[in-house]
Order: sequence, then C-alpha cells, then structure tokens
Amino acid sequence: MATKMHYKVVSADGHALESPDMWEKYLPKKFHEIMPKLVKDPKGGDAWELVPGAPPMAIGLVTNAGEFGKRYEDLEWYGSSYDTIRAGAFDGKARLEEQDIDGVDAEVLYPSQRTMNTFMGQPDDEYHLAGVDAYNQWMHEEFMANDPARLIGLYQTPCVDVATSVAQLRQAKKLGYRGMILSAWPSGNPDVSDDDDPYWAAAEEEQMPIHIHVGFGLAGGRQKGEARTADGTRVPEFLNRLPDMKTMGGAVAGASDWMSKLIYSEMFDRFPGLQMVAAEVGAGWVPNFLEHMDDHYWRNRTWTASGLKMLPSEYFRRNWKVTFIREPFAVANRHWIGIDNMMWSNDYPHHRHDWPYSRRIIEESMGGVPEAEKYKMICGNAVELYRLNAQ
Repeated sequence: MATKMHYKVVSADGHALESPDMWEKYLPKKFHEIMPKLVKDPKGGDAWELVPGAPPMAIGLVTNAGEFGKRYEDLEWYGSSYDTIRAGAFDGKARLEEQDIDGVDAEVLYPSQRTMNTFMGQPDDEYHLAGVDAYNQWMHEEFMANDPARLIGLYQTPCVDVATSVAQLRQAKKLGYRGMILSAWPSGNPDVSDDDDPYWAAAEEEQMPIHIHVGFGLAGGRQKGEARTADGTRVPEFLNRLPDMKTMGGAVAGASDWMSKLIYSEMFDRFPGLQMVAAEVGAGWVPNFLEHMDDHYWRNRTWTASGLKMLPSEYFRRNWKVTFIREPFAVANRHWIGIDNMMWSNDYPHHRHDWPYSRRIIEESMGGVPEAEKYKMICGNAVELYRLNAQ
C-alpha cells in the first residue's frame, strides 16, 4: 500500500515545456518532415518552428533562467536555450528538485498551449491526433513518471470529434491521469452544443475534472481561414508573431464569456457531478460576475424559457474552481468568491512565477487569513479535487 503524502502547498497551475527530443521520439516517422523543429532565435537562444516556415516561437518567457530575483526589466523572449535554462521546465526529475527549492509539494501540469494549438489547428486529423498523443505519451512516460504524486500531469483532449474525445478521456483515466484539458470544444464544433454531451457524461462518470486554461483559442479553429507560408503551408494565426502586451494576459474576466455560456447552457443540470477548472483566469472578478449572472437570469429567465434549476451563481459554487497567482484582492474577498472554489498557483516556470519565493508570496497575500481557509486555497481544494491521497 502506497504511503499517503502530507501535502502543504500545491500549485494548481504549472507548465511543462516539451523536451528537445520529444517530437522525434513520440511522433510517427512519417510526420518527422513537418514536425516542430528546434531553431535559433535572433539572439542565439532556442525557439520552436512549430510549422515549417512559420516564425520561430522563442522559449524565454515560458522557462526559468534560474536567476534568483530576476528583475522584470530583464525578462525577454530571446536568448534562452535548453542548455542555459533550469531543466525542470522539460525534465521531471529536475522539476522535483525545483519544487523542493520553492517549498512546493506538487504541481498540476499543463502543456505549452501554443504547441497543442498548433496540432489542433491542423486540418489533417491524423497529424492532429498524433501531435496531441505524442505530448500525452511524453508527459506520462517521462515527465510525471518521476513522481506522479507530485507531478500531476493533465491529459490534453483533441478536438476531432466527440467520440474520439470520449475515448481519449477514458484512456487517460486508465493511465492514471487525474484530469483533462480542453483547448477547444470536444465535439470539434465552433461553440458549445449538445454534441459535447457525451464528453461531459464520460467526465462525470469517470470523475475526471475538466480544465480550461485561459480560454478556447482554437474553438472551431480548423474551420477558420489561416495564413500560409510561401510554399502554401497553413500557419495558424497565433503563430504569425510572438505575443505582445495586448495578448499576454492583461485582460481581466475574459473567462466570464465561456463560463457563463456553459452555465446558461443547462449542462450542469444534466451533469451535476461534473467538475470544471478555469485556470490562469484570476479570481478577483468573480463576485461581480456572479452578481451579474444572477441578475441577468432573474430578468430574462421567462422570455428565454430558461430551464435552469438553480441560480447561475449556485452552479459556479458547485461545479467550478478558478486558479489565481498573486491576488491579495481576491484573497481579501474570498468569501464573496467562495473559499472552496479557489486554488492558488505559481504558473511555474512561465514568467509570472515567483520561484523560489512562492511561500513568501503566499504569506504576503494571505496575511490574517485563518489557517483552515488558507490551507484550502493553497492545498486542500486541490488535494480533494484530484483525490491525491486516494488509494
């Protein structure tokens, strides 16, 4: 019988960067000519050419250069390489060492979404599935295999069709994954619909939480017109340039759009046990969102023939959790948000992290918070959701 681990701090949103040899090892050879290639950025660092001919995607802001107390002014995309960054970004054993330095017991791990979106934006179903499967295999067989109790990898869902999404979810459960990631609707449709119901039903049955990281950037992406390179290769729009200030997460409450759609769709009446996580969306906006949703419901429920059985805010309390990073305001307003609905994260090794001072940030953000409430936000809610000590 496995020994139960005593968790004190769990980051509910961390990331893994694909290892330099991942695609060569896990993608079928017939795709090697078009698979992501490691190239150099303008300052000699490493970057991924995710689609042949597309601008290279540098790794600087999604890795940790390893400098204690690095100034914000020193952050940049270019110049970082796999042999200069801390290896925990792509190596599970090294990641455990970095958790120890930071005082973090475990992390819930998401992939590089720009990489996953590259594959899910492909019109070729076979390549789409091969790329997503390659990541899931690597995470399971190499990264999280070092210690699944501390490296809690999430399984990326493809978006070819709902039958495939359901099959992948059930496979993930058998492999020991503790949750799924959605970057697009499981049916492959451009918006949520009843076609997604078999996936929600399977997630409820298998007790697999569903995670939406920031948003649905690729919802219906394969139906959209995209740019092409000179030789005609299709390039997803998000790969045409590196993110800038307008696209680096400065918006607040963008998740309220898709979260309200899901709640108003009545799916949580059909699947009351379904658990959802909105990751890296923050939490301070939630009270106003809940207030607005309920008011919208009361005024419009009759003429829209809404079949909701509860107030919209009650579905949030029962079915949703949100992750937050450094938000003293959200912590101060935790009772309006719901202590049971909040999960702290450090976003490591992305540039918003505060490694190796996560414990200090927690203390600064949660001064005066009763220990029982603090424990739920930085650990307890995650332990319960992912059943981390379940036999």
